[in-house]
Amino acid sequence: MTRITKAVFPVAGLGTRFLPATKASAKEMMPIVDKPLIQFAVEEAVESGITDLIFITGRGKRAIEDHFDKAYELENELEKHGKIEMLNIVRNILPKHVNCIFIRQTEALGLGHAVLCAKPAIVNEPFAVLLADDLLDADTPVVKQMIEAYNYYNCSVLGVQNVPREDTKSYGIVASKGLTDRLEKVDAIVEKPKPENAPSTLAVVGRYILTPRIFHHLENVKPGLGGEIQLTDGISALLTEQQVLAYRYQGVRYDCGSKIGYLQATIEFGQRHPEVGKEFTEYLASKKALKNK
Repeated sequence: MTRITKAVFPVAGLGTRFLPATKASAKEMMPIVDKPLIQFAVEEAVESGITDLIFITGRGKRAIEDHFDKAYELENELEKHGKIEMLNIVRNILPKHVNCIFIRQTEALGLGHAVLCAKPAIVNEPFAVLLADDLLDADTPVVKQMIEAYNYYNCSVLGVQNVPREDTKSYGIVASKGLTDRLEKVDAIVEKPKPENAPSTLAVVGRYILTPRIFHHLENVKPGLGGEIQLTDGISALLTEQQVLAYRYQGVRYDCGSKIGYLQATIEFGQRHPEVGKEFTEYLASKKALKNK
């Protein structure tokens, strides 16, 4: 069995829901306290055994490449002023054994197209896909949980969670049959169905383990509105010849593609922050007490 060592990060999106903050900055670089969203996703992948990080980028995303590159001038300044703790943070954003590959998606033609752009770097191996918008907080990294499921069943695995029925129009929704407490056998997958047409409320979130056969189907699916290639359509085609599983991951998801999810993550991680967590928690408690007076 081929070990999963590669992960794809589609980061070419425009981030229009966070304008004007994202007018000239990558949405994936928006910080939760002092760590950008993309770093949370990368750390999850690295902790799951991934060694090759494949970023599918677009215009205005140079900051992501710079973030994971060596910063000679900054490191020299920090060293010169004796700021060793900060220097170590900057130098250790990525372990030395991890490689970064950057591939340009010249047109925004959908998530399926972004994944297809990674084909030259994946070749014929199973791989993970992580969407940085979804910050998944878990004791065991969610991608690691899903890789374990892949290793046992040797097939594609989709990270899923139940959502309110009125929200199905925002997700890929699976029809499935239970295998275990956390695993479902996927019978069908539908992209953003209306609540009354959704086959279930089990939604695919931003984590995937995919077999390389997905590329064949992404190359052959019919483009949708605006010429976009949807990953959901590729997975639907993959179902005709391979088993696909849905995995109910253990962890908490923060939808940082939405303002409310981003604020929730900021509050949660802010209270845990080793430097300011205690003070921030006390501040929130004082505001609540003042309000209740």
